[in-house]
Amino acid sequence: MARLAIFIDGGYMDVLAEQQFRRRVSYESLCGEIRGTVAAKTAEPLDLLRTYYYHCLPYQSRTPTPEEAARYANKRRFFDALRRIPRFEVREGRLAFVGMSRQGKPIFQQKRTDMLLGLDVALLSAKRQITHAAIIGGDSDFLPAIEVATQEGVAVWLFHGPSSGYAKELWTRADERYEIDGAFMQRVELAGTYTPADS
Repeated sequence: MARLAIFIDGGYMDVLAEQQFRRRVSYESLCGEIRGTVAAKTAEPLDLLRTYYYHCLPYQSRTPTPEEAARYANKRRFFDALRRIPRFEVREGRLAFVGMSRQGKPIFQQKRTDMLLGLDVALLSAKRQITHAAIIGGDSDFLPAIEVATQEGVAVWLFHGPSSGYAKELWTRADERYEIDGAFMQRVELAGTYTPADS
């Protein structure tokens, strides 16, 4: 039987959901939608091995402000809720402070998340645990992992946002491509009205 693993760049999905479409995502529905899309095109039974989600907790200073503490606690609750979804694993990286912008705003950068995603894709492919890999992301850092997967005979599906939101080399290297559009986001939307405060 064909077997799928789903790999979600959480930061990328946040940008799509919050900035592009102004919607909250039901990650259980998202997994079902991706599995259904792949199964429909392959026309064969498809088992879901697991979904892997990669993200960071918000930055907290050594003496966190009330706002920092609240953001951190909210994200921790969100990660804990994701872990209760069947066959769903959260992989946490780290958010690092890297300096200040010209406008005096702090600049943060995710660390380890891209590497963790790439390692998981490559290892599961090399161990023949999957036949299909669905990646939600747009970063060219995933290219080496995709190359390993395709060399091992794994079909790589790239689920991406609009054309300006992903590396062209990533799109070219994937076996199948699927644009996440408004209709897709409607199908995976979490019940309730989106407000900027949700982000």
